[in-house]
Amino acid sequence: MFIPEFKPQPGVALLSVYDKTGIVEFANGLIAMGWKIIASGGTAKVLREAGLLIGDVSELVHGEPILGHRVVTLSREIHAGLLAQDTHEHALELKKLGIPRIDLVCVDLYPLREAIEAPNRTIHSVIEMTDIGGPTLLRSAAKGNRIVISRSIDRSAVLRWLQKGMPNKEQMLRHLAARAEDEVARYCTWSAWFLSDGRFDGLLGERALNCKYGENPWQEGAAFYTAGKKVDHLALDKFMARLGTDPSYNNLCDLDRALQTMTHMAVALNAGPLAISEKSIKLALAVKHGNPCGAAWGFGLTEEADVVRRMVAGDPRAIFGGLVMTNFVLTDACVELLLHHGLPRGQKRVLDVVAAAGITEEALKLLERKNGKCRVMINSDLDDWSLLARLDDAPRFRMVRGGFLAQPNYVFALRDWDQYQFAWPKKTTSEEKLRLIEDMFMAWAIGSTSNSNTVTLVRDRTLIGNGVGQQDRVSCAELAVKRARSAGHATKGAVAYSDSFFPFVDGPEVLIKAGIAAIMVSSGSVNDEKVVKLCARRGIGLLMLPDAECRGFFGH
Repeated sequence: MFIPEFKPQPGVALLSVYDKTGIVEFANGLIAMGWKIIASGGTAKVLREAGLLIGDVSELVHGEPILGHRVVTLSREIHAGLLAQDTHEHALELKKLGIPRIDLVCVDLYPLREAIEAPNRTIHSVIEMTDIGGPTLLRSAAKGNRIVISRSIDRSAVLRWLQKGMPNKEQMLRHLAARAEDEVARYCTWSAWFLSDGRFDGLLGERALNCKYGENPWQEGAAFYTAGKKVDHLALDKFMARLGTDPSYNNLCDLDRALQTMTHMAVALNAGPLAISEKSIKLALAVKHGNPCGAAWGFGLTEEADVVRRMVAGDPRAIFGGLVMTNFVLTDACVELLLHHGLPRGQKRVLDVVAAAGITEEALKLLERKNGKCRVMINSDLDDWSLLARLDDAPRFRMVRGGFLAQPNYVFALRDWDQYQFAWPKKTTSEEKLRLIEDMFMAWAIGSTSNSNTVTLVRDRTLIGNGVGQQDRVSCAELAVKRARSAGHATKGAVAYSDSFFPFVDGPEVLIKAGIAAIMVSSGSVNDEKVVKLCARRGIGLLMLPDAECRGFFGH
């Protein structure tokens, strides 16, 4: 395929933007380098009001916008100026027709996605906000090997690149063209999704990180791609690497799972009548192979070390080689607990990833491993409770043979415990109820973000046993109890959460025999009444919610 040689600056730049923030400064920068500017409609008006001498698209196309401004840049003159190749024949033809070559296009598209997501949207409002000229300009400029700027945030960077003499010219032009094609592809995908009522859908992303390999060493070519335009301060690409090699595919999966669990914990804790400001709540979490294996919370700076200690003690065997996340700055004292608590003197716990709101230099040095195998990833926004107590609402996609599955994210949350009807033994005090409810909500947050089927045990603000990924509910209960006891925990007085209903009473019987004080479970079984009567007879607190509304399957 013939790729024309790019004509050196200065040249002719076409500006037609929806987001006019900074467009005057951008145009001024071009003019200062000798560029001639032509603009359309509102962009031309803004530039002229700023005192810039520019040309108008209407002069080039020999006519004003028509059909109520629906046709402005869709003309032979515009696209000939963009698609002409650097050949003598094309140059003569442009000259004969009186059409200037256009060397730079700066276009950002009408906000179609916002129009689609507007609560009062109509087919008319979306159609009117569907850009046609913009995508066409971008694609013509990309094909013509022109400088093409498709996002407002890229203008200043391109301007600096021009001022430096366009280093790595062909590489930059190709990158800008690819960016423009991606912008158009996303735009068209949204339009197709809306017009088809969801029949057509797609997933586009930008590679942000190459992984060493996939889940297994022979699965080469794994990478992390960012997707979506919404600003997400807790997205994986917002974590800054402070130590170690690039995270692996498995590391990133665990990081995502940890974020799901920690945000669900924050939402659950935010639901209760906590006496101290939520900004002082300290959370610590450990994840191994996609499932929480340690979790604890407490109040204030004085409890940070204790929260870390209890989290590690949750399942000190499973945490080995896992990922740890905290919503606070890790000190050397906290890292010492991560590495040594519960181990014989001289032994050191191995961790693959430590993610936190921050870390001291002394703590960072303690985490160093040979060949950079311990990755430390920092995101200061983990300390922002307003962000942490907000669940990810982006749709979830999963590739399957022949296509992909799509579903809404895991956004159900226990937000207000006053609305739920708890069944308590008569002798349960109000203080005991408060403690059990706090633990129950924490168990829900962990269990509903663990691989189903799951039964989760929590006692005194600490995860003590997580029985995940079992084919039957009895095995979930047995595994949760086994893991708790093998880690040295007493199960008496703990609470249990089951991510779906008990089909028989054998599951609750396992938990009751282990001394569980309260159970949260969904309803939907033909044996629900038997479960209710069993708990009442044995003096067990019970919260039963409809399975259709609150079943907690995750990562199926």
